Amino acid sequence: MTIKDIHSLFLKNPQICTDTRKIKHGAIFFALKGEAFNGNKFASKAIDEGCSYAIIDEEEYKTSGKHILVNDVLTCLQELATYHRKELSIPIIGITGTNGKTTTKELIRCVLSEKYNTYATDGNFNNHIGVPLSLLSITKEHEIAIIEMGANHQHEIKTLCDIAQPNYGIITNIGKAHLEGFGSFENLKNTKKELYDYIKKNDGMLFVNNDNILLDNLSKDTKKYTYGSDNADSRARFTQASPFLVMELLSTKGTLYVRTKLIGGYNYENVHAAASIGRYFHIDDMDIKHAIEAYIPSNNRSQLKKTENNTLILDAYNANPTSMTVSIKNFKEITAVHKSLILGDMLELGNESDHEHKAIIQLLEENSFKNIYLVGKEFYKHDCPSYFNKYKKTEDLIKYLKESPIVNNTILIKGSRGIKLEDCIELL
Repeated sequence: MTIKDIHSLFLKNPQICTDTRKIKHGAIFFALKGEAFNGNKFASKAIDEGCSYAIIDEEEYKTSGKHILVNDVLTCLQELATYHRKELSIPIIGITGTNGKTTTKELIRCVLSEKYNTYATDGNFNNHIGVPLSLLSITKEHEIAIIEMGANHQHEIKTLCDIAQPNYGIITNIGKAHLEGFGSFENLKNTKKELYDYIKKNDGMLFVNNDNILLDNLSKDTKKYTYGSDNADSRARFTQASPFLVMELLSTKGTLYVRTKLIGGYNYENVHAAASIGRYFHIDDMDIKHAIEAYIPSNNRSQLKKTENNTLILDAYNANPTSMTVSIKNFKEITAVHKSLILGDMLELGNESDHEHKAIIQLLEENSFKNIYLVGKEFYKHDCPSYFNKYKKTEDLIKYLKESPIVNNTILIKGSRGIKLEDCIELL
């Protein structure tokens, strides 16, 4: 059976399932395999529980006409997604970056939805499986789509571009993250740049922050719509972030103040990116303002949460040296009588881990913070001033907080997802 034939079946059964614990009636089951599981073994169960067909790649599991045998299930899923994408005559915006890509994606979705039926990647379904599933969620009713692309190894963005075939692209920024997988910052930079390379090769359009010298240089000789403070197609200015970000959207008609519900000046570039893309696609500035001001962050990303005892600044979804540094510097600028920082390890830094964790400790000292709680084996092994509190794991911090509660503080909570700092929130 060809990809065209499978796509015809998909149009009649337009739902994809990869997990028999989440069966959707009438869906097509793709029997993906991993190190610890083999989806082929569950293909018959998927059909018995309501799936119309099951795509498999091991012949012994083909027990009915509803089992479709292919050479490789993952490759088939990716090729089906690309075939489906080619059938869509809509703009597709590819977005990647070290920090802020999910927040920026959600902001773009809000802005474009003011005028268009907009699809955007659900959550962070941004890898070699998530991107195909995202593409296959786009229907003929959608008028524009934003596809998030993540990477923690070399050449992964190129692979995702080949699958999604975006005709627009944006890199939010390029910073230090996943260095263990990339091997070096240079490899990381070149991998992110693969989005620019794909757009240039296919005569597409980039959205580029020309205040960012690295991005400006990497995008030379490519068609681009720029955003920045000066000499840009879309101009804006940072106003304040104490704690919520306010920016000025500039135009020939005057200045428009955009008051967001996002914590941190570091979100300024994310907000302006969404505004500039809205402007490019002819969204009125007042509608852009309305969309951005209505956006409420979630999932522990740049959130402000008031409890009975404290004010929490939640940015605990993930962390790397770049995002950790800007979060700490932004926290320094926030006006509050009593401040505390609960910071977790920055994971996947490989050989750079010792250096980067020492740099954060030094930054904390330089900014004269006093109430500091560091969590994780990487922070724990380094020498710190005596007033720093260190814990090998979040469970140890939780034990401390039960005995010595923090009250009447503004608390920054920032760390890599694997540290699970969100587990201590209920005690704050």
